[in-house]
Amino acid sequence: MNVLVINAGSSSLKYQLLNPETGDLLAKGLCERIGIDGKFTYKPQLPGKEKIDAADVAMPTHSEAIAAVLNALVDGKNGVVASMKEIDAVGHRVVHGGEKFARSVVINDEVMAAIEECNPLAPLHNPANIIGIKACQALMPGVPMVAVFDTAFHQTMPPVAYTYALPYEYYEKDAVRRYGFHGTSHKYVAQRAADMLGKPIESLKLISCHLGNGSSITAVDGGKSVDTSMGFTPLAGVPMGTRSGDLDAGILEYLMNKYGMDIKEMLNILNKKSGVQGVSGVSSDFRDLSNAAAEGNTRAGLAVDLFNYGVKKYIGAYAAAMGGVDAIIFTAGVGENSADQRMAIASGLEFMGVKMDEDANKVRGEERVISAADSKVKVLLIPTNEELMIAMDTAALVK
Repeated sequence: MNVLVINAGSSSLKYQLLNPETGDLLAKGLCERIGIDGKFTYKPQLPGKEKIDAADVAMPTHSEAIAAVLNALVDGKNGVVASMKEIDAVGHRVVHGGEKFARSVVINDEVMAAIEECNPLAPLHNPANIIGIKACQALMPGVPMVAVFDTAFHQTMPPVAYTYALPYEYYEKDAVRRYGFHGTSHKYVAQRAADMLGKPIESLKLISCHLGNGSSITAVDGGKSVDTSMGFTPLAGVPMGTRSGDLDAGILEYLMNKYGMDIKEMLNILNKKSGVQGVSGVSSDFRDLSNAAAEGNTRAGLAVDLFNYGVKKYIGAYAAAMGGVDAIIFTAGVGENSADQRMAIASGLEFMGVKMDEDANKVRGEERVISAADSKVKVLLIPTNEELMIAMDTAALVK
């Protein structure tokens, strides 16, 4: 079975065609600047096939972008399938499913209406996801479509974890609660951790650290999310690339009054000008920060330390919440590639039974155990594969 995975943004569209049964990736790419001047990238993974990297491609809407993807996949010279009939289903990443979706679902009119009802919860993401779905439906009539939600994995959280200490009517009437994100990634690495440890996931207490420009930490008990660091929006949790993470809400009133800002300006600062970029004044990229810190930039060093410290605190909190932990997982851009930050985060957790192996930890993007052989709590490096997880969910539903 071949599944096309679509991740549609407001002016971009990422895609992969893969076989969820074997894990084989056939092709991947990106459509950028949709509605502007259009840039199309296509990278076939089969031998003898040439990649495409073209600017000024006519993509006034997502429909033309999807058409460009499909044309490339079935192209006689560089395509990876002989015809559209070999694309069995499409899996769509949808950011927010609210409380309506606790699992992936086959898309029909009722599902589309429910996704649209969640638009106010993710106004920058869900409308774009819907546009991608409708474009595929128009160009691929009869092909099953599945929605895979970033929030679905976290719908197993108990009320004590997802309820905010606000007047309860805001939850009842307005659905204000912790939702959490990166669920597809956390679900994938948790399953891989169980495979690596050779134990049923139902018997494991795991802490999954998805660390990158956007970061979240999740407590996974028995294969289910029981708490997660992101909240009503992806702004909560640890400091991120440009997002503030957790802070005292009173700061907003103080700064808005002092500098005459409205809430739109304040949220722009919190989402786009804060995090490690705001603290360092250098960059939102941790590689730039590490280089700057090595050259003596103390604010860059502080930004990295703030991030590492925040992750460590969540690990300790979630171990307490679950009454123990069997393994800690590092994944995503920083988690997979920064040996120094993994070591900094894990250092000081010896009281929990964590003992790192420095040599094993000196690796980038490779699935392996990076804790010492006698470590009571295992530490795992697992490259995430959200697209494969989406494809697997899609295949399971449409078969």
